[in-house]
Amino acid sequence: MENSFYGTGRRKSSVARVFLKPGKGDILINKKDISSYFSRRVHIENVNSPFNLINSSNKFDLFVTVKGGGETGQAGAIRLGLARALVSFDNNYKSKLKSSGFLTRDSRMVERKKCGKPKARKSPQFSKR
Repeated sequence: MENSFYGTGRRKSSVARVFLKPGKGDILINKKDISSYFSRRVHIENVNSPFNLINSSNKFDLFVTVKGGGETGQAGAIRLGLARALVSFDNNYKSKLKSSGFLTRDSRMVERKKCGKPKARKSPQFSKR
C-alpha cells in the first residue's frame, strides 16, 4: 500500500498485520468492517484504545489482516500492531503509548500438555492406598 505505515502485532497464537494511512476512520479487518468482524464490544474498544489515547480516532484508516487464535487474541494482536504503526507514523506518540503499555508484547502463551496428565496441570485423583 502506498503512503501507509505498517505494524505487526502478536498475542497468544494470533498474528496481525496492520496498515495505517491518513483517512476518515474506516477500519477493515480481513476485508470486513470492525463491527461485523468482532461480536463483542470489548474487542472493538480494545482495538480502538490506542486511537482514544492519542485523540485521533477519525484521522486514520486501518487495513488489517489477522490470522490464528480467537477473538481476544486477535483483538490484542491488532492493538499492538496499531500502536507500532502509530509510532512509525509519528515517533512523538511513542512515550504516551509506551507508558500506557500498548507497545509491550503480551508474552503469555498456552502451556503445553504434559504426558501422564489429561491437561497441562490437571492430575489424576490422588489415592493414598
